[in-house]
Amino acid sequence: MGIARVASRAQLGLAAPPVEVEVHLGSGLPVFSIVGLAATAVKESKDRVRAAIQNSRFEFPAGRITVNLSPADLPKEGCRYDLPIALGILLASAQIKAPRGSLVRTEFYGELGLAGELKPIRGVVLAAAHAARGGRQVVVPLDNLAEARLAAPEAARGASSLLGACALVSGRTTSDDGRAPLQVGAGPAIDRSDAPDLLDVRGQAAGKRALLVAAAGGHSLLLIGPPGTGKSMLAQRLPGLLPTLSGDEALDVASIASVSTKGFNPADYGRRPFRAPHHTASASAIIGGGPNARPGEVSLAHRGVLFLDELPEFNRRVLESLREPLETGVVAISRAALQVDYPARFQLVAAMNPCPCGYLGETSGRCRCAPPEIARYRSRISGPLLDRIDLRVEIPAVPSEELLGARPPPGTALTSACAARLVRDTRELQCRRTGKLNAELSGSELEDLCRLDRRSRLLLGQARARLMLSARGIHRVLRVARTIADMELAHLDSAGAQNETGPQDHSIGPVHLAEALQLRRD
Repeated sequence: MGIARVASRAQLGLAAPPVEVEVHLGSGLPVFSIVGLAATAVKESKDRVRAAIQNSRFEFPAGRITVNLSPADLPKEGCRYDLPIALGILLASAQIKAPRGSLVRTEFYGELGLAGELKPIRGVVLAAAHAARGGRQVVVPLDNLAEARLAAPEAARGASSLLGACALVSGRTTSDDGRAPLQVGAGPAIDRSDAPDLLDVRGQAAGKRALLVAAAGGHSLLLIGPPGTGKSMLAQRLPGLLPTLSGDEALDVASIASVSTKGFNPADYGRRPFRAPHHTASASAIIGGGPNARPGEVSLAHRGVLFLDELPEFNRRVLESLREPLETGVVAISRAALQVDYPARFQLVAAMNPCPCGYLGETSGRCRCAPPEIARYRSRISGPLLDRIDLRVEIPAVPSEELLGARPPPGTALTSACAARLVRDTRELQCRRTGKLNAELSGSELEDLCRLDRRSRLLLGQARARLMLSARGIHRVLRVARTIADMELAHLDSAGAQNETGPQDHSIGPVHLAEALQLRRD
């Protein structure tokens, strides 16, 4: 009989190592075996492949069929190997032929239905990106073609069935089952017309200012206030203030989403993710894990926003697991036979009530919580986690005259569009200076970029003694002050005003430092 080799790829975290599907047809009793550390879903492909070949009007070979997934010590999971296994059997039995050298440059992925149709799989963006970097083409199910062309615009082909894939292999057609090729740009323009606007939030000037500072520097934010004061409304408007993702960032976000349980929607390409898990979520759901080490919410929120409403209601173990990714921007998931690193450079926004009933401090006197109850409630958030949150702002109840008054006339109130322009200009200033946002500055970079005069050093020393700031807390105050100063510079530049100190001046004034300390109140 014969041997055929078809290229594909595995998926281990955000790695996509190449896999060669080797098919050997030999004489003997009919046996169909798959070797090479295949998971249950891969071994079950034998029945799917057999039915798909027969229902596609091909002959399923008699005799011994051995499929080896090489390298044999690499774990294989999922249904992506159905298509390369079926093609390998048809090539080894000479029922189809491929032009010389074409299979070396092409990779195949897809789950087969019993009638021979190709069904979508997860992880196509990741696989196509790795294949494109290796100079290879990919053939994927037609439903995955749009996301494959995000990573490999010129090297992705789609097929709706095993017959369509055979036609591509044999060179009888180069089209995608008769459909017009998709045109996918490097980063589609994002329509913000239906995004929530800051103009809808009545009052809360301090909350809006904190949100603007957080967006401009990539800082984490905690909103504290009674129910119904607009904490969730403010958090939901943060993605609308952030600039659109660059091409590389959008591809990273799409790759993470593509390997998640839900998969990736090509319509979301270029959008910053906004993840808001319920407070009953487990540590594996937030950080990632499970038997297959799937990415968690912190990784699915990479380059976007992670919103944790009712923060004290989360399990303490879940909250403590956020400490490392907040500091490093990476999550390392270790299992007995698998170690995976996922990026987790997210922007944390959290909201909480001031006490168990939520009405502490209101003039109505509704709160009846005893001091020990309040202390126990607030102690659910540990000091080390709280120390890693840059901005902590109180969101009081909105006065009736602001809540029930007329909508502010155009041009008199802050809109998301105006705020987004200032955030964009401020971030561009930071990236020109250091190539990163202020929230990511290291301690050594802070020494150069956050020079303090005598008055500022005195103010910071007094604040440290009164607020009992740790070394980490001081660094975070300096990062926020640097962002406030950069917002001032960006505003002057956009207004065409002449800045006396110039854009290269890295000093921070007492005004910037005082506001940064004001935004870090407990």
